[in-house]
Amino acid sequence: MVRNKIDDINCSLADSLNLIGEWWTILILRESFFGTRRFEDFQQHLGIARNILTARLATLCDNGILERVPVKEGAKRHEYRLTSMGRDLLTVIIALTQWGDRWLRQEQGAPVNFIERDSGEVIPEVCIRSKDGRQLKTRDLAMVPGPGATDKTRERLRQIAEAWHKRELV
Repeated sequence: MVRNKIDDINCSLADSLNLIGEWWTILILRESFFGTRRFEDFQQHLGIARNILTARLATLCDNGILERVPVKEGAKRHEYRLTSMGRDLLTVIIALTQWGDRWLRQEQGAPVNFIERDSGEVIPEVCIRSKDGRQLKTRDLAMVPGPGATDKTRERLRQIAEAWHKRELV
């Protein structure tokens, strides 16, 4: 399936999806968090075609999510390592995994549990929290224009706020 780039939307989510929204890319990131670093290992664990893997790894490297580093000094072989930008995606990967466990794998159960190393306890579900630590629901949130908002974005957010105020949404 060919996916088109989302260019005309003033939206950080659209920008993020342009970069990491393709399913192979998300699975490559998952493998990176699992500790996979070498091309052959990505290919083996995912069953992905070489040309697709090459293209996805190049995109992730070109955009600063992974870095390609020699296995050792002077070596021709390379590894792919998460950068700080890439490591910041851990919450996203865990949230998507937990969502899939909850809504798509209810009968089978979770194939992987994320646990805290020190305690051995399964981590809680990822959620949105207030500054003081309270869990927030959709109805507790509002969206306001940020510094990068266009006039079109400001108008759309005004419409959303009006609909939320009338309780027409969520």
